Amino acid sequence: MKIIDLEPGDPRLTADLLPVLLELRPHLTEDLFHAIYAEGHSQGLRFSAAYGDDGACVGAAGWRIVATTFQVRKLYVDDLVTAGAARSTGVGHALLSHLEQRARAADCAVLNLDSGTQRTDAHRFYFRERMAVTAFNFAKPLL
Repeated sequence: MKIIDLEPGDPRLTADLLPVLLELRPHLTEDLFHAIYAEGHSQGLRFSAAYGDDGACVGAAGWRIVATTFQVRKLYVDDLVTAGAARSTGVGHALLSHLEQRARAADCAVLNLDSGTQRTDAHRFYFRERMAVTAFNFAKPLL
C-alpha cells in the first residue's frame, strides 16, 4: 500500500480520493469539496490517499495540525474512511499509522478525531487502534 498527500489542484483529488470520501461525506459535491479544500488549505487542511497494490484509491484521510490550549499541538483528523470494498484489509490502520508518524514528526502531543455516535463499527476500530474516548463533542446547528 502506498499513501500520498494530495495538494489542491491535483487531479487525483477528484478522480481518486473524492469517490472514497463520499462514502463518509455523501453531502459533498465536487465543487463544494474543492471550495472547502481551497479555504481549508490555508488553515492547515491536508488530504492523504491510500492506494492499493492495483493502483486504486482504497482510503482517504483529511487532517490538519492545530494549536489548542487544551492539547497544545495536535494532529486532528477531519475525515478517515476506507472504501467499502477494502474494509478490514488494513487500510485504516495504515492511514492512522501514517498520520501518527506525521504527528510525531511535527511534535504533536496527540492525534485526535471525532466520530459520530452512530458509527459503532468505526468505534470498535478506534478502540483496537488503542484510541480512547477523552471528551464529548457538543454541537449547536446554526444553519
